[in-house]
Amino acid sequence: MADRRSSQPTQLFLKGARVTSAFRASLFDAANRAGVTPNEFVIQAAAEKLARSGASFPGVFRVGDQSDLKEAA
Repeated sequence: MADRRSSQPTQLFLKGARVTSAFRASLFDAANRAGVTPNEFVIQAAAEKLARSGASFPGVFRVGDQSDLKEAA
């Protein structure tokens, strides 16, 4: 049986990232087109990359939402 804690929501604190203004503008534009916040967009992109490299987790924002990511790709 999987550890229940692995599917419990938890906060993710990221700070200190510095990017070019052009990258920031592209990120915000893409997030806006996807209908999500820039934070959600970046976390989804990281989840997709982790899943492609074989990482196993029950979901990103909620259990089972990885299938949402696969359908959107």
